[in-house]
Amino acid sequence: MIFVFAFVLVKAINHVLLKTTDWTNVDRKRIVANFQRFVQIIGYLIAFVLILWTFNINVTGLVAGLGVGALVIGFALKDLIENWVSGLLIFSGKTFKIGDVISVGTLKGVVTEVSLRTTTLKTYDRNMIIIPNSVLLRERIVNLTGGNKETVASLVFSVDYIFDVPTVKSLIRDVLLSHREVVVDEKRRREIRFIVRNKEWATEIETLFWVSSAEREEFIKSEITERVKEKFVEEKILPPLPSVMRKDYLGPKK
Repeated sequence: MIFVFAFVLVKAINHVLLKTTDWTNVDRKRIVANFQRFVQIIGYLIAFVLILWTFNINVTGLVAGLGVGALVIGFALKDLIENWVSGLLIFSGKTFKIGDVISVGTLKGVVTEVSLRTTTLKTYDRNMIIIPNSVLLRERIVNLTGGNKETVASLVFSVDYIFDVPTVKSLIRDVLLSHREVVVDEKRRREIRFIVRNKEWATEIETLFWVSSAEREEFIKSEITERVKEKFVEEKILPPLPSVMRKDYLGPKK
């Protein structure tokens, strides 16, 4: 009867999990499968101890041994258990999912796999970084896409202080608008914004804009930087220079 009750209870719990789980989600499917195995082990282990107790077999030593064994195993598998718990927290909190671009400390990449133990990121240079979930939760996690492919990018251009800021901003804006992977949509608040900072001999213009592919962000920024530099050369917009050199750069080419 004890065995039958344990069997029915385990099956009932698994049935509830099957009914309430979205099986199209690969990550949740993996978690539920692990949880089902955990329920089976615990349920049948308790049933086994109760059966021995029913037949008047002294289970005190067995229970004590199991407790000590569990304690030893717990210490030995501390990191593994911590990673599992962290993985459950990540899934339940819906911090990020596969395909999102996240920033973790100094690392940034596309989430390619999330398991109970580890999370895998692919960086823009196609390196795969495997991070234990316990380490991941100790860091500051920034979801740069929020479930979408688009993300905010930033570039800083430094020009000599003598140049007109609106002219430089207009030039940069034209380059951004001409790039096929720069997203501008005011209804969705996808705008180009500038932050201007005055330095001693320079004007720094930080440009904030949206790109359509978070995974290609670094390559898109590189292409835009090259185009802006070409425009600067055409319009004779110079980087910060000593005053004695400005005449040579601004004068006619020989």
